[in-house]
Amino acid sequence: MAQAHFEIFLDTDKKHRFRLRSPNGEIIATGEAYESKQACRDTIGVIRKYVAYALIQDLTAKAT
Repeated sequence: MAQAHFEIFLDTDKKHRFRLRSPNGEIIATGEAYESKQACRDTIGVIRKYVAYALIQDLTAKAT
């Protein structure tokens, strides 16, 4: 069975980036550019730690 996974790659500027792929292979999130692979991995670690508890803040909702 396929699983969601992070991919670390080098962009055209030779900076480290990550993308998160869904089980069907679709890219569902991407990260900014990082100077080092470790900084990229550290950010992935933070995301993995907190994403299950993240709330949704709808900034498009009209104030009443």
